[in-house]
Amino acid sequence: MISELKKQFLDLFGGSDEGIRVFSSPGRVNLIGEHTDYNGGYVFPAALTMATTIIARPREDSIVRMAATDLDGIVEGNLDTIDNYKDLSWGNYQFGVFDELRKAGYNICGADMLYHDTTPHGGGLSSSAAIEISAAIAMAALGGATDIDNIEMAKISQLAEHNYIGVNCGIMDQFASAMGKKNHLIFLDCKTLDYQLVPIQLDGYKLVISNTNKKRSLAASKYNERRSECEKGLEILKSAMPEKTCLGEITAEELEQHKGLITDEIILNRVTHVISEDDRVLKAIDALKNGNLVEFGQLMNASHVSLRDLYEVSCEELDTLVDSALSIDGVLGSRMTGAGFGGCTVSLVKDESVDTFIEKVGKEYLDKIGYAASFYITEIGDGGREILD
Repeated sequence: MISELKKQFLDLFGGSDEGIRVFSSPGRVNLIGEHTDYNGGYVFPAALTMATTIIARPREDSIVRMAATDLDGIVEGNLDTIDNYKDLSWGNYQFGVFDELRKAGYNICGADMLYHDTTPHGGGLSSSAAIEISAAIAMAALGGATDIDNIEMAKISQLAEHNYIGVNCGIMDQFASAMGKKNHLIFLDCKTLDYQLVPIQLDGYKLVISNTNKKRSLAASKYNERRSECEKGLEILKSAMPEKTCLGEITAEELEQHKGLITDEIILNRVTHVISEDDRVLKAIDALKNGNLVEFGQLMNASHVSLRDLYEVSCEELDTLVDSALSIDGVLGSRMTGAGFGGCTVSLVKDESVDTFIEKVGKEYLDKIGYAASFYITEIGDGGREILD
């Protein structure tokens, strides 16, 4: 694939292959711990082998030219007028990253870049984080950085979304894309960024991602609404626990003790989801460490119920995929993953049940929803890096 991409690069941008370098960063799937990241809680994602790959070559000027294998044309911008590209339909995330790299003191230079994405867009698998992390590592390296800190790349990419794109996202997506490791999940404390790599032995099971293929028109507005509801809940609970700075610091026992303070049922539901979801992450880690995939699957199922009923970020399409999945022998667990209102589910499926899963879930979804879902049998891969020959 790399040799073919280099050929496409030279066809597009001309010149020689001197100075060409290759960078990659993956999408991610979150196995459990949803809508906890911006509440200072715990998440448990994995990097995928679906990724953004960049073929890049530095330039002598401040011009950046970018193309993608699945898009027509070349997007061109000047690093000297970097604020001018916020409204690009494609390329704005990259320019936001370049802007934050410069603010952080990195030398950045003009470049020609060809992007190749295998992470599906709009499916909740963080194709945007894959683009951001690969762009950050590529531009830092082209500018002369040799010892690149991937955690710093994750922070820079998150700031690009906040400051350039205008999305007040959590850190999970960028962190998982940057720091993933093959056959490991990442247990991340989103408040401190302390993390552990936890091995996962699937032993006869596969992770199957099912994509609703629904356009997620509600996701952004509802995300901001949920975030505001959580902030209101925290402020109420701080009247009894003034030392708490985020919901992630509040235990299930503390919530039980003080939940009477929250008289708004919707606010209580949101807070209850976040705090119980943090507890599920901790139990999921123990389940994996004990090799108990059955318990892990049950926690996935409980997570989906909470996201559906308490946090209310599921939808008919996601629920159809989950309900259909759980009717099949050999499925240990299934849940929505990502922001919700569309996107994907992730299911833990016995090897010999995978074909039946795709056939039956696909048929039931098409019959009920009216258009097809897509399915990906995924592996857990490495995080952002330069690919060396």
